[in-house]
Amino acid sequence: MPGEPVAADRAAAGPGFPWAVPAGAARPRAPGPPRSLYVHFPFCVHRCHYCDFSVKRAAAPPIGRWLSAIERELAWWFERGGWEAGTVLDTIFVGGGTPSLLGAAGMEELAERIAAWFRVDPRHTEWTAEANPASFDADLGVRWRAAGVNRLSLGVQAFDDAVLAWLGRLHDRRRAMEAVREAKAAGFDGVSLDLLFGLPPEVTRDLAAEVETAVSLGVSHLSLYGLTVEPRTPLAEWIRLGRVRAPDENRYAAEYRLLSRGLRAAGYDHYEVSNFARPGAHCRHNWAYWNRTSYLAIGPSAHGFLPPVRSWNVFRWDRYERALDAGRGPLDGWERVGAAEEDLERIWLDLRTQRGIGPGGPRLERWTEAGWLEERNGRWVATIEGWLRLDAIVAELAGAEGR
Repeated sequence: MPGEPVAADRAAAGPGFPWAVPAGAARPRAPGPPRSLYVHFPFCVHRCHYCDFSVKRAAAPPIGRWLSAIERELAWWFERGGWEAGTVLDTIFVGGGTPSLLGAAGMEELAERIAAWFRVDPRHTEWTAEANPASFDADLGVRWRAAGVNRLSLGVQAFDDAVLAWLGRLHDRRRAMEAVREAKAAGFDGVSLDLLFGLPPEVTRDLAAEVETAVSLGVSHLSLYGLTVEPRTPLAEWIRLGRVRAPDENRYAAEYRLLSRGLRAAGYDHYEVSNFARPGAHCRHNWAYWNRTSYLAIGPSAHGFLPPVRSWNVFRWDRYERALDAGRGPLDGWERVGAAEEDLERIWLDLRTQRGIGPGGPRLERWTEAGWLEERNGRWVATIEGWLRLDAIVAELAGAEGR
């Protein structure tokens, strides 16, 4: 995924954010309360060796302290924004970390904290929660459904025991399949799976067979993630020491094509560079990101967007909690997206999706000739080959915009 364009104004966060701006800068109008909410739960039993997320290892997470911090952050935002409680949320996404470690009572209490500030309408609100197959079961699913969660995202990553062991996952193929069945039995019609691809050359797998397994489970949605080597992770150190080789770009591209071809043949709509869905099962929360809709993001490391301001919270759990305890608020920094950056950002986000860009966009004939873009209903849409080269397309567009 290409990096976002650099915004015009950046600042370290202060207690008056986002309406406290540098001297002489235009004062942005305070937006109303957003209709989408992201909540980050930062605890895991085990940190995977490729992960650089805001994660704290904890066999028994401090759920009460985390809920208290989330409650204080919500109060901070509503006070600073001058917002009134009661806005109906379109979407909620609880990610991590391993949110299934919240258990049933933790999710029920989170629902109560959210309900103090927002309204959740079971007929309207899409509420997604992530879960690890190792810490999910049918009883948890039933309790989560009763609390308001209506869409489940399972971090399966693979359906091959050897691959799962190499990744350091805590479940095997059988447990992953059982978790999907338990989710459906608990009443989740919307079940999404995460699959990881583009692993180092030393890791062999039959990815086509894994696609068949995923399809056979009848899930409504799949998200694909190509492995990236992040600094300061065990994987990066293994590569530096020569224990494994870096992921191969050719393998990455071949597996991406295979996954897309197999899932499209099975009736899934490849509606965004990394996402596939059955008809009517697109992730509405993700569309809030791609549409540049206002959304609030709470919890350590969470990134939010209250147009025209993007903000990011303190990364580490302990420092995030201390910042709230001290009354400093959750933020680590922010940026205000300028008009030129907004135009480029819209192009970048539109090209990530099937929506594509309109005829008024930049001249793209060279990429259509190369097979990277194609015209559909008067709009320019990336092909599979174009999505594989999205970074290059966006970089060239950024250079053209800067001239």
